[in-house]
Amino acid sequence: MAETVDVIVVGLGVGGEEVAGRLAEAGLTVVGIEGRLVGGECPYWGCVPSKMMIRAGNALAEARRVPGLAGTAEVRADWAPVARRIREEATDSWDDKVAVDRLVGKGVTFVRGWASVTGPDEVTVGDRVFRATRGIVIGTGTEPAIPPIDGLAGTPLWTNREAIEAATLPESLIVLGGGAIGVELAQVFARFGVTVTVVEAADRLLALEEPESSDLARDALTRDGVTVHVGAKASSVRHDDTGFTVTLGDGSAVTAAKLLVATGRKVDLSRLGVDKLGLDPTARAVTVDDRMRAADRVWAVGDVTGHGAFTHMAMYQAGIAVRDILGQDGPPADYRATPRVTFTDPEIGAVGLTAAQARESGLRVRVGTGQVPSSSRGWIHKLGNEGFIKLVEDADRGVLVGATSAGPVGGEVLSALAVAVHAQVPVDTLRHMIYAYPTFHRGIEDALRDLR
Repeated sequence: MAETVDVIVVGLGVGGEEVAGRLAEAGLTVVGIEGRLVGGECPYWGCVPSKMMIRAGNALAEARRVPGLAGTAEVRADWAPVARRIREEATDSWDDKVAVDRLVGKGVTFVRGWASVTGPDEVTVGDRVFRATRGIVIGTGTEPAIPPIDGLAGTPLWTNREAIEAATLPESLIVLGGGAIGVELAQVFARFGVTVTVVEAADRLLALEEPESSDLARDALTRDGVTVHVGAKASSVRHDDTGFTVTLGDGSAVTAAKLLVATGRKVDLSRLGVDKLGLDPTARAVTVDDRMRAADRVWAVGDVTGHGAFTHMAMYQAGIAVRDILGQDGPPADYRATPRVTFTDPEIGAVGLTAAQARESGLRVRVGTGQVPSSSRGWIHKLGNEGFIKLVEDADRGVLVGATSAGPVGGEVLSALAVAVHAQVPVDTLRHMIYAYPTFHRGIEDALRDLR
């Protein structure tokens, strides 16, 4: 016999967990279903442990800058405390008991297992059947996309999960993919002494960001000893007792002990049975409206919606879905000012449109750029001060539609620019603000003066 509840949440990553908890706290009966770990990718294999790794790598880099700033320093990298911190502080050895207890404490009925939609309002997990009176929320996230490269399937490749879980580091590593995950991990491992080679099929790293960001990332990796191949498509992979050999399109080859595949992520709806909800099981994402509705009495949140694999996006969408399910007022989804940060050193933050995207959308664009090293704070900072601030203005409306903030704290400086894009603050207003001196964010003034 089916168990009747108000809402069924399928997938308890950060978005699904937030929806389930808040609905239960609001008095609804909620069942949350998860086959892996409650909290999803972010706390166990994504944002949290990777930033611990990055923090450690940055500490090494800063210590190596001491001779140019403050005397002498001897630096010896040791991966053991990093791996221990990830295991003990971040992931509890990849055990989600704390997260499950937190969720249950809010009143959610938690079920461990893989869900299958067996009817318009019905979900089956093992031998339990649940029926929802208000609806179903899908938050099943994404998984690593492994490209169909000859010889790759069946090899002991790493995804971000194996890279995060590594207790010891290999002597050498090939990273397939020059997006945010690929460049972040490449830099970290290089700073811990791994010989790293990045292979990117596009003509530049971080291909979805500004060209200046791509150049900055490549320069940063190169300084850390990473070999970068762009415009280089992997044509085949071979694995043997000595490691991996990746043959590139031009016939050259690169070798390493380990291979990290960081070529993006994908949605897999085929096993869930979403066709019974009127959704396409072969779709690359679940299409939602501005209230996170995917169909009648069906909502979706997070990576599965295709609006960016960001924890902050999942949390944002969760809030909208919760309000809609509870019948509360609130603004609809607005993705114009979506922020994103690549946590390399220097950090590369961006919000809204790139200059190319703005032009492609038909806007009359003005662009202004300020260089961090030539700003007062950048000059004071000295070593490690590489970066820039780039503004993209809709010249007809006199507001910013995009911006990039790259530098020692590029992700933090981005917050002011995200507010400007989101709130459509007039550029003239930004010009007449008071910017604290000497700060990195004061460089926004330099970029404003350069708008043309």
